[in-house]
Amino acid sequence: MKKQNYIECERKGFERLINFRLPAYFYKVGLLIAGLSIAAMFFRAFAMEGDTEWLKLVFQKTLLIGMLFMSVARDEDEDEMLVKLRMQSYTYAFVAGVIYALVMPFVEYGVSNVLKPEGEAFHDLGDFQLLLFILMVQLLCFHTLKRMR
Repeated sequence: MKKQNYIECERKGFERLINFRLPAYFYKVGLLIAGLSIAAMFFRAFAMEGDTEWLKLVFQKTLLIGMLFMSVARDEDEDEMLVKLRMQSYTYAFVAGVIYALVMPFVEYGVSNVLKPEGEAFHDLGDFQLLLFILMVQLLCFHTLKRMR
């Protein structure tokens, strides 16, 4: 009987994790955080001088947090269809992210060698670039699927 209780407890925890959603107002909070982060990135790039690389990293992380809030925030009229569309958009974003991570380094390498005669070393994508791409694809797919329903 103890094994059955353990399995039931694990199942409930897994369902809670799958069904996790932030309240609907977190979409607006995430949008505000993302917007401020983008504005701060532009300000840092064009108006600030000196060694501000640490600031760039802070703004990148806050942009990702804002987009994550937007991604997991509950919709105002959340129903089973929207949950299904959200899961579809996560699937599309994951597949697109894997393809992007596999193909993009070769594209960047080829383009840099065509544009620069001395060439450039091959390098992988950074975590920020990949996570930003995945979150953007998920948000765009979700809103597109939601509009089409």
